[in-house]
Amino acid sequence: MRWLVQEQDGQPVSRRLVGIDLGIASRHSVRVLEADGQVVCRSSCVPTVESLTLVERAALAGGHAAGGGVRAHRASVDADRGVPRRRGHFVYRVSSAKAADLRRFLRRHAKSNGIDAETLARMPLAGPGGLQPLELPGPDAAALDRRVRACERLTRAASEHKVRIKDLVRQLMPMTPLTGDLGKADLAVLERYADPRALISAGTAALTRLIATASGKQQGQERAGQWRAAAAAAVELYGDHPAVPYEELAAEVATEVRLLRAIQAAIRTVPGRGSYVAQRGS
Repeated sequence: MRWLVQEQDGQPVSRRLVGIDLGIASRHSVRVLEADGQVVCRSSCVPTVESLTLVERAALAGGHAAGGGVRAHRASVDADRGVPRRRGHFVYRVSSAKAADLRRFLRRHAKSNGIDAETLARMPLAGPGGLQPLELPGPDAAALDRRVRACERLTRAASEHKVRIKDLVRQLMPMTPLTGDLGKADLAVLERYADPRALISAGTAALTRLIATASGKQQGQERAGQWRAAAAAAVELYGDHPAVPYEELAAEVATEVRLLRAIQAAIRTVPGRGSYVAQRGS
């Protein structure tokens, strides 16, 4: 741990350690430690230059090395990560697993809302191998990272809507033909005829044309027959029992289909989507 001490005017000056546990909707918890682990101060800050400068002053009080602050953190808040580096401090991220181990140990010996910040500040002492020098990405890498995260978020949302659609259809038609992926033809049918009574009334010819058009003629009469069979079985099972709200469930299905299509359209418009697909596959 020789890097915890540096020479200044020919004299050894110890560095102080600053742990900042980043809050998302709350203030960041801060702990400042001496190089030997003694707590110097407990505080909090917000992601502004003024607030972070106050933390810096507390860490450097008493003639400690100006370039020696260590800021370790577990969350990712881009707005304030670069401030300590621009002012000459070493900035590190920590291994989540190692931080969790130390956090469990400290919790057995202290009760504090700032235990995470203190855990982070002690990481250079307890597990220096878990420190990762913070490397802020360049413009291209940052843009790609944002697009990847956007695509992942939209893809998760699309999956959730697909699951919901299948659940609703299963309520309407227990013998649902949706046994695999949701295709364009299935979505077209459900947007118009999720109510099994309406699906039967549409007739085989109209349903076949709709499916053929939506699927680019990859599907047709056979798929229409599967949908009509499921609808007929549902009507036979449920009849007109008031416990089965056909219209309300069908309206919810149609809403879910529209939301799914909107998300799918958004995914297609994300710049660099090809890079995202390549990165996920690597």
